[in-house]
Amino acid sequence: MSRGGRYVAGLAVVIGAALVARRYMEPEWHAPLTAALALACIVQAPLGWWLIRSIGTRRFLAVWGIGLAARLALLAIMAVVIAPMRSWPLEPALVSLALILVALIAVEAGALIGGSGTPG
Repeated sequence: MSRGGRYVAGLAVVIGAALVARRYMEPEWHAPLTAALALACIVQAPLGWWLIRSIGTRRFLAVWGIGLAARLALLAIMAVVIAPMRSWPLEPALVSLALILVALIAVEAGALIGGSGTPG
C-alpha cells in the first residue's frame, strides 16, 4: 500500500474511533468533540498529505514546522475563540482536539514509516 493509501486509511480509523468514542461520552462532550474532529480534519488532513508528499525533499522540515504551528494555532483558536463563543467548557473542547491531533500525528508517522511505498 502506498504512503497516501496508508494515510487515508489512518484518517478513516481516527474519524471512526472518534465517532464511536462520542457515543460513550457525557453529552456535554458531544458538540466539542464533533467540532474538534471536523476542525482537526479540515486543518490537519491537507497538511499531513503535504508532509507525506514532501518526504525526501528539501522542504520537508519547513512543511513539518508549518504543520506544528497550525496545530498549536488551532488549539489556541479553540481555547480563545470557539469554545467561549459556543459556551463550551474548555476541558472537553481542548482535550478532544488535542487527542485527535495526536492521533493524526500518529497517522502521519504510520504513513511515513510503514514501508517504502510511493508517496501518493
